[in-house]
Amino acid sequence: MARIKKSLFDKQKYYFSFRRILGFWPRKISYYELALRHKSLSLHGADGSLLNNERLEFLGDSILDALVADVLFRHFDKGGEGFLTNTRSKIVKRETLNKLAIELGLDSMVVVANNTNSLRKDIFGNTLEALFGAIYLDRGYEACRRFLEKKILQQLLDLEKVANSVSNYKSLVLEWCQQHRFSLSFPTKEVEHSSQEAPSAPVFECEVHINDVFVSKAQGYSKKNAQQQASKLAWTDIQSGKLNENSFAE
Repeated sequence: MARIKKSLFDKQKYYFSFRRILGFWPRKISYYELALRHKSLSLHGADGSLLNNERLEFLGDSILDALVADVLFRHFDKGGEGFLTNTRSKIVKRETLNKLAIELGLDSMVVVANNTNSLRKDIFGNTLEALFGAIYLDRGYEACRRFLEKKILQQLLDLEKVANSVSNYKSLVLEWCQQHRFSLSFPTKEVEHSSQEAPSAPVFECEVHINDVFVSKAQGYSKKNAQQQASKLAWTDIQSGKLNENSFAE
């Protein structure tokens, strides 16, 4: 009897957690439970298939792209295609989604193996995408829109600020080097990491070299991300004056 009461209490606590995050009561809790299940702790279905949040992540990714495009189209009624595309990419990029997921509290709810690399924070962004997939299946497209607008855009994300923020640091460093006629390279390689996770999640390390001089180094879970992170460090030093044209005089 004590076990049954504890089980009911845990389930009720789970419902309240989702109510707090979503702003509404889930109809089919199994969608949301699956959205929180990382592949490192997959369950086995009756047919032997693996049950985790990857399919919901795929669905939610597409829905989120459409929702953000819709919101931006209406909010920036004079914005051109390039501006809208660039702003959408800033919102749906992994770094932003990771941050939003953590601010929503998903990081404390995701079901993940203990040996999964804790530095791989895109797990949380993926979970947020899966959550959109769960909301869509449970409540439909309009519920996804309300969740995006009320719980994310009104509370966590400033569209104007995002639209005017810098995201492509690699391009900024490239433009600066072209202005001063400096050579620029981004030697990038895959490196070993301590995670016990499947080898499908490589880690890349990128260095920024200006006029063959080492400037910065960073890691990421894709070549593009590693290059952007390393470029961000380089651009910060350029902006602060730590690096200038005299740093690379031949």
